[in-house]
Amino acid sequence: MPRSKAKNRLLQGARVYLSGPMDFVASRAAEKQFGWRNRVSQFLQEMGVTVFDPWFKPDVRGLHEYGREDIKSGERIKERWTYAGNKAGAQARAWCARQFWETLHIDLRMVDTSDFMISYCPTNIYSVGTPHEIIMATLQHKPVLFVSPPIIFPTLHELRAHLKNDAVGAALLAQLEGEIPIKENPRGIPSLWYLPLVGGGNFFDGFGFARYRKRFGWRTELAIDRHERKFPPQRPLLPFVEQLNQRLPRKWDHKLNRFVPDDDWLLWDFNSPKIRGKHVEAARR
Repeated sequence: MPRSKAKNRLLQGARVYLSGPMDFVASRAAEKQFGWRNRVSQFLQEMGVTVFDPWFKPDVRGLHEYGREDIKSGERIKERWTYAGNKAGAQARAWCARQFWETLHIDLRMVDTSDFMISYCPTNIYSVGTPHEIIMATLQHKPVLFVSPPIIFPTLHELRAHLKNDAVGAALLAQLEGEIPIKENPRGIPSLWYLPLVGGGNFFDGFGFARYRKRFGWRTELAIDRHERKFPPQRPLLPFVEQLNQRLPRKWDHKLNRFVPDDDWLLWDFNSPKIRGKHVEAARR
């Protein structure tokens, strides 16, 4: 909806951090230019939400370019990395740690500043920063909306069929699957460790971009579009967020055996004339 119609909606003025793998994706350049964050940002900004995207970090007063992360920044750090046990090795590792500290610092500050978080966590992509951010948000009792899509490798099945009569090739492929490892996850089941962290009500198996493509002018065909056509999400994220803008979700209480209010959704309202909490705003003047 236009910003003018977004007033008095629940997400107007809320802040969200977009968490997900950046380092071990297929292409950092493609991820930055065409990744899921771009569409989700546009979707949320129309509702008046402030979006924190780690690809496009906000400016920090007095610290120009602090924590800025471009496509090749990680590669520059990796080039200096070494396991050498001498003084030069220790200096190189200390330099690498210091260089990435700014990125870690600002990303975690964005998590800290956010009201809730959206995390895209395909089980086939290695990530460390994303679990760190999810754990931090959970410890702060902030909702984490977690997207875990089905993981299928159709090319792998085609290659198996192609090597069906090639014993040597089939053996090499089987060995490769064990070394990488290549592990499909057709139901998109997240790591079980995430279940108590995130809570059963906050998991989604896709974004549901298809129904919004015309509305937002998303003409570029992405791999995620082809994936969601082949595996239509049973519980897509974007319709949930659209509904969230109108009313807060409820969570299932296992002890009471019914839905109850989810008090992790604390969205500040500084526009109400009745609350004394407005002194928070006045203190900034």
